[in-house]
Amino acid sequence: MADAHAKPQHDYHLVDPSPWPFLGSIGALVTAIGGVAYMQYLKAGDFPIFGYNIANPWLFFIGLLIVIYTMFAWWSDTIKEAHEGHHTRVVSLHLRYGMIMFIASEVMFFVAWFWAFFDASLFPGEVQNYARTTFTGGVWPPKGLEVLDPFHLPLYNTIILLLSGTTVTWAHHSLLHGDRKGLINGLVLTVGLGMLFTMVQAYEYIHAPFGFKDSIYGATFFMATGFHGFHVIIGTIFLAVCLVRAMKGDFTPKQHFGFEAAAWYWHFVDVVWLFLFASIYVWASNGALIEGH
Repeated sequence: MADAHAKPQHDYHLVDPSPWPFLGSIGALVTAIGGVAYMQYLKAGDFPIFGYNIANPWLFFIGLLIVIYTMFAWWSDTIKEAHEGHHTRVVSLHLRYGMIMFIASEVMFFVAWFWAFFDASLFPGEVQNYARTTFTGGVWPPKGLEVLDPFHLPLYNTIILLLSGTTVTWAHHSLLHGDRKGLINGLVLTVGLGMLFTMVQAYEYIHAPFGFKDSIYGATFFMATGFHGFHVIIGTIFLAVCLVRAMKGDFTPKQHFGFEAAAWYWHFVDVVWLFLFASIYVWASNGALIEGH
């Protein structure tokens, strides 16, 4: 009976008892409370809990470290399960369903920022909203605001991301055909392009002719593009981990869900950027004052 449980003759896998869901939830709670405490600390305020003022930056970073450690340990256990043969056809299918649902939730996350942007841009002179008309001058972008040239750094970054989508597809194709060298080369190029995109966007932010709190345009611009940039950083780390695993020989043509999930995530980041570029950079700059022109 014990042997039958240890070596089940079916495609389903029951995981061993794990501390990571509990530890991860504790880390998330500490990070959330620590984030509020950090913000209160930055504005020299108080954040009393049970009579103690916890307005300091350390609680946030402690919670963040707990979350990062949980992610590392939990995913290490998942990789170990895969090597032990627990990721059967059924398990792999449901891992894919989970990744699809995660990406769907990310889509809705970005829908919120696009909604905020289009709500402000399509109705800048709404009669019933005096405050909005005051802040925008009744036009979009707001009156007197200089915007970034969409066909300078933004176009450069668009080309970078499109190239990175090509290189990650090359890596995937190489993996499916057992070409380990092509897999590694494709991942190296993709990670490099992801890092280049982040550096270009950081330069763009530093030299932007408007600030986050200068106008509703700046707020919606930086929230949408900033969160996308954060996702690029996460995706780059995701692919860098896959690169290390590829060098170790973890992936096979038949079993490589970790890489496949990273590739899906990267393509999602690509598509979101195309919508950002078309709407926030190109469409919203139509008829506006372009920086340097």
